[in-house]
Amino acid sequence: MVGALFKILNIISELVSESRIPLTLMKTYYIYIMASQKNGTLYIGVTSNLIKRVYEHKNDIIEGFTSKYKIHKLVYYEQTNDIKSAIEREKKLKNWHRQWKINLINEHNPAWKDLYDELI
Repeated sequence: MVGALFKILNIISELVSESRIPLTLMKTYYIYIMASQKNGTLYIGVTSNLIKRVYEHKNDIIEGFTSKYKIHKLVYYEQTNDIKSAIEREKKLKNWHRQWKINLINEHNPAWKDLYDELI
């Protein structure tokens, strides 16, 4: 199993170094929803480092909306390798009606469990 994984990583490395796959495709971007509590205040964002960004929200490291309204629970996230589609999706979600956002969370995380614990 380890040998196969190593072989796959070598192939990916060769493709990237030969410019067949742009390096930007190798980066992962996250669109995420934070909540103050179940059915509480919501925040939608995009980042390339979900663990770091959620940690900042949870610990009120950056002053702003999430620190003001105590929005500390990661209740939903998606990932993509394309920054343009990540930003587009974030904007789309921000324009959704509140109930649509709640339905999305309920569909994937009905208990509104803090998903941060699963990331670390």
